[in-house]
Parts: sequence; C-alpha cells; structure tokens
Amino acid sequence: MNLGIPVEMSGDNRLALTPQSVELLVETGHSVFVEKDAGKRTHFFDERFEAAGAKILYSHEEVFGRSDVIVKSDQLNIQELEMIREEQILMGFHHLAVGNPKIVNRLVEQKTTVIGYELIEDEDGVLPILYPTSEIAGQMSVQVAAEYMKIAHGGKGILLGGIPGIPPAVMVVLGAGTVGRNACMAALGAGAQVIVLDKDIRKLREIERLFKKDAITAIATRKSIEEALALADVVIGAILIRGEKSPHIVNKAMLKKMKKGALIIDMSIDQGGCFETSRPTTPKSPVYTVDGIMHFCIPNIPSCVGRTGTLALNNVLYPYVQQLADMGIEEALKANPALRRGLYIYRGIPIHPVIEEMFGLKVKDIDSLL
Repeated sequence: MNLGIPVEMSGDNRLALTPQSVELLVETGHSVFVEKDAGKRTHFFDERFEAAGAKILYSHEEVFGRSDVIVKSDQLNIQELEMIREEQILMGFHHLAVGNPKIVNRLVEQKTTVIGYELIEDEDGVLPILYPTSEIAGQMSVQVAAEYMKIAHGGKGILLGGIPGIPPAVMVVLGAGTVGRNACMAALGAGAQVIVLDKDIRKLREIERLFKKDAITAIATRKSIEEALALADVVIGAILIRGEKSPHIVNKAMLKKMKKGALIIDMSIDQGGCFETSRPTTPKSPVYTVDGIMHFCIPNIPSCVGRTGTLALNNVLYPYVQQLADMGIEEALKANPALRRGLYIYRGIPIHPVIEEMFGLKVKDIDSLL
C-alpha cells in the first residue's frame, strides 16, 4: 500500500509517523511518501526518512496524488480539497463536529474513507490516540498560563506559585478528564492553588485520590462555576464530548464574575470551545481580550512542542496504520472495533452521527456495509 505524510498546511509542527515507524512499514512491503521538509521543524530530517526507506516528494500535490492513505497529524485543509483522490483514505484529527460543510461534501463526493483519531476508542472506553495528546495539552496549558500572566503579554504579573507572604495564583480547571487531570498535576507542581470542577463525581474522586486533596474539587453547576470564576486568576477549559461540539459552559454574562486581567485558556477550541467568547487564535496572534478577560485559544496546542507531540502520536498511531496497510481498509475495520469506531465516512458513506446532525447527510451503520 502507498502511504503519504504531507506537510501540514495549518502550520501544525507534528508528524503522524517517525522514521522508525516508516522503516517498519517499508520492511513489510509498503511504500511511504514524505513531503520534503515535513519533519524539519521537529528535527526529523529528510535524510532520516530516506534512510528508513521513504521516498521524498517535492510537492503537496504529488504526495496526495501517489498515496492510497494520507496519514496526517492535523485536519484536512480546504486548500487540499482538489488534491483528494477518489476512494482515498484520510487519517487525522479531523474534528468534523466543527468542520466546514464544503470539506465534508467533497469527502463524500470523492468516496473517501475518513478516520478521526479523536474517535478511535478501545473496548475499555479509552481514546488511545487522543489520550497522549490530551496529556500534552493539559501540561502545556499551565506553561501557557505562566507565560501569559506576565506583564509583557498583557497579564497582571502574577507568579503561579507565589512566594512566602504572597499567595499563589488561583487556577480553575473546568473538566476532570485527561486534559484537566494533567493541568491539575502541572499546576499543583508549580505551586498554584487549584480548583477542579466536573459533573462526574468519579472523576473528582480520582483527582482527590491522585493529588491527596491538594486540589479543591466541586460538582460543576452554574452556581459553582460562577463562584469559582470569581476567584480565578486563570481558567482552563478542558471539556470533551467524544466526536461532538463542545458545549458553552461559560457564557459572556458569566465573564462579569471574573477579575479584570484574568486569563482564559480554552483547550476545547478544537471542538468549538467551551466558552461562548472563544474563537480560534494563531501562534502569531495567540490572545485577545473580551470585557477585560484575556483569551488564549490556539487549536492543537501540542503542536507547540512538535517533537514530543510527534513521538506521542506515533507511539499510539503506528499499530493502526500498520494493520490498515497490511490488511486493507475493509479487513482492518472488521478486525479492529476501535478503528471502526474512528470512522466519520466510509467510502463516501457518512457513518458517524455527527455528520447527520451537523450537515444533514444520512448516515449508515458500518456493520451493515462490511
């Protein structure tokens, strides 16, 4: 099978596969095409891919044109629409719950198969591809908080951990999943006072068990969220509903409960954001202010540590890619229920309910098609 690794047009610094995994794919009889300089920013240079047996191609169009499977780290860019081959397989963090209708319609027209890393789920309910990405995102959120509370970025000039005689910053984490748990760990390690809110009491128990009651926990209600917002120097939004658009659990009116100069970091922005006032930002313009509250809303924050992000993604993704390449898409889907759950579209047929909900395209049950 021919597999392609393109440069990410979004500017995402990660690659989906490392030279080591490429070598394993080539050894089992597959061809891997890597776009020139795809890994340059993360020090996975072309020479290493060539030594692993990959072929270096010099244009984005050629990678798409010669590959049966496109293995991306990020979602499809609208500029790539005309490059898609009929019945091509596209793997990536597609986030189609907040996707562009033009992209979705084109994917259906071209009879593509679209596998979203964020949907792949094993039999224990774990999202194995999303999990390490969320671990990185949670820890990164605290590094972002420390940086953007500096006066140079427009912050109030607060040290996360405080010093003797000066209390630490108050960090509120909305959501006690993987992102929230890792944010809590990093924030406590930095010496911040941490409040974690979630609707799931089991997740809050896990927070208390892991961190020995160093973090304050509370059931998330409108009132408890408002009370926490009033105390916060930093609020981290870490809400995930598998495959769906994130709900706005903090509306614009609730910002008035916050202290002027506080910082919001919306780690749910890939799925639409969990603050009503959130909108995607870029590394060149990462923050904006609404009603005196600074917002940081860069999607795919693990891209900021692209080498770690690449290694983390590769470690969990490679077995799925190898199985798909060895068996072909139909047999791989039959053999692997986790991969089957990752489907948005199968050979142009919408599969995931969000496609019907958001775009009005009738979905079918994958089991009836295999």
